[in-house]
Amino acid sequence: MLRELSKQIGLVLEKKGLILTTAESCTGGLVAAAITETPGSSIWFDRGFVTYSNQSKISMLGVSPATLQQHGAVSEATAVAMAEGAQKHSNAHIAVAITGIAGPEGGTDDKPVGTVCFAWALEQQVPATITQCFLGNRQSIRQQAVVYVLQELLANL
Repeated sequence: MLRELSKQIGLVLEKKGLILTTAESCTGGLVAAAITETPGSSIWFDRGFVTYSNQSKISMLGVSPATLQQHGAVSEATAVAMAEGAQKHSNAHIAVAITGIAGPEGGTDDKPVGTVCFAWALEQQVPATITQCFLGNRQSIRQQAVVYVLQELLANL
């Protein structure tokens, strides 16, 4: 499924002359890995940022410490800042960002394990965001997040 999604995304991006970048936290580079499984993806994929810690989000993507303090690492505000930072620090037209709680610990009443925030940024447009809550173990939550972000990216291209 991931290979087919990546292939379809690549066909659309290449046709439109667009380049993609990723900014990932809880998925730890799984989106970039799925994309780079596609032969020829270097034509439409620039780079992937794995920013697991808050400090890496700040130093690599320019996420404001105030955003992290006010909203938390798992928030749509942080996902937007990650997507915008990934665009700014790459040669991409489109950025996808993922930040969440894959578990098994780390959840709260407000943000239970399985909470994942996504953002998509396309050049100068206002980024789109959504929060989903996935069920399952750590591996399952991460896998569901990867499938979800690729499906949504394809649907919105």
